[in-house]
Amino acid sequence: MTRVNVSASTLRWGLERARKPEVVRRKFPKLMEWLEGRSLPTLRQLQAFAKATSTPLGYLFLSEPPEEKLPIPYFRTLGDERYRRPSADLLEIVQMMQRRQDWVREYLIEEGDEPLDFVRSVRITDEPQRVADKIRRTLGLEEGWADTQPTWSEALKSLRNSAEEVGIIVGVNSVVGNNNHRKLDVKEFRGFVLVDEYAPLIFINGADARAAQMFTLAHELAHVWLGSSAAFDLRELKPADNETEQVCDRIAAEFLVPSVELHEIWPSISREPEPFQAIARRFKVSELVAARRALDLQLIRKSEFLEFYQNYPQREPIRQKGGDFYATQTLRLGRRFAGAVIRAVREGKLLYRGAYRLTGLYGKTFEQYARHLWVELP
Repeated sequence: MTRVNVSASTLRWGLERARKPEVVRRKFPKLMEWLEGRSLPTLRQLQAFAKATSTPLGYLFLSEPPEEKLPIPYFRTLGDERYRRPSADLLEIVQMMQRRQDWVREYLIEEGDEPLDFVRSVRITDEPQRVADKIRRTLGLEEGWADTQPTWSEALKSLRNSAEEVGIIVGVNSVVGNNNHRKLDVKEFRGFVLVDEYAPLIFINGADARAAQMFTLAHELAHVWLGSSAAFDLRELKPADNETEQVCDRIAAEFLVPSVELHEIWPSISREPEPFQAIARRFKVSELVAARRALDLQLIRKSEFLEFYQNYPQREPIRQKGGDFYATQTLRLGRRFAGAVIRAVREGKLLYRGAYRLTGLYGKTFEQYARHLWVELP
């Protein structure tokens, strides 16, 4: 049986890439022997190890492990040391979205589309209220739009559709591609944005609660208008020690819960038994965002916020699961991206194998999805 001479440091690096290294250790009982140089794995064992750690097989043949970095800034909550480097899942999902964005950009340029004028249209020194109003008007949303939506899910869908209508690709997924065994960790990141004047792309971690996804989408929209790509986590509503991140948070908060409107309703809403819940229902945000907004606008004391915050984890809304295949794929791919791919295939500007690679859907599955979405496309 042929053994493969692999570097112990590269194997150790592969093990560290796995979010659950203890599971990998149990799966490979001779792993310690490989790491200590007392034995070597077979090629089949090495292939299984690569799959278990989500590591490209070729990397394991290197004498030294490669240095992997996200191609965009990665802002972590201040003091959070849990994720000292991005996981294999986050790296792969960012790279996947970059490939999709690159293709859409080239396709739109070939089609003669013009750059989107709202990308990079504001400065970091602009007033958050002015920027939030500019975003709302560009998206075609009326004042108080969220209050007209019956549920958080409908409000999120409305905001997502409005963003895609003006040219922003929005994808929402809780796994890597269509691999349900590789679930994205919301504690690592809530979302990221890849800014481009032709095809700005926002990705939202679908493992998060609906109300939390609302804030993520608003935060990433602010990044588009400011013109800066980034990934973020916003653990416990504590932004990273970065000016742009903090400005995006303020813009997102003003966009979702306008200060003027909250000041107007506060005298009556503050007398309710659950004022933060009432704010959350009206603006379709989480209760935590509602409480933080009240604190930032000096409507409550810090002690009141801290008292609420201590009991908040038990009150997070339960996420709903479900949905049919077509709706799930459109959510994961983003209607704007999926529509562009299908149009290109129908027009003979993209081969099927290219469409398969871009969407992660193959053969009859892609055909069925394409037929379904084609009927819905404008």
